[in-house]
Amino acid sequence: MNKSFLHIAFAVVLLGISTTVFAQGKGSRWSKEMLDYKHDFIAEQTQMTQAQRDKFMPLYEAMEKEIYAVNKETGHQARKVSATNRKVTDQEYINAARAMQNAKIKEGQIENRYFEKFSKILSPKQMFLLKQSERKFTRQMISRGKNK
Repeated sequence: MNKSFLHIAFAVVLLGISTTVFAQGKGSRWSKEMLDYKHDFIAEQTQMTQAQRDKFMPLYEAMEKEIYAVNKETGHQARKVSATNRKVTDQEYINAARAMQNAKIKEGQIENRYFEKFSKILSPKQMFLLKQSERKFTRQMISRGKNK
């Protein structure tokens, strides 16, 4: 394994991190606007009513915060390997790669737990549209980043 693989894998993990990352800071206006934009986007794409949105968004934010915490820890571990000037051992690469893999598993477990809660608020069609809207939002943000 080499450092470029680790950098790519770390970038993929970071792409999965929601805009909640930005909201974890000192509450900048930009962070709040991004979070609001994401929530508006998801609510529009899933055709939520205001009542659904009022129940759903606090749960969604809680899920995002849990996922953020998992990815933050994984990021620390990956940076220890990728940001060092010393020779990194194969075992350190394996441990970092395993941590990134486990982060995806933990994310899935968190999402599964919240899926049940979301399904009490959203219709089956909206549950389907939720996953599509999350992917669409991520693609849109990546596309905007490339265009700048």
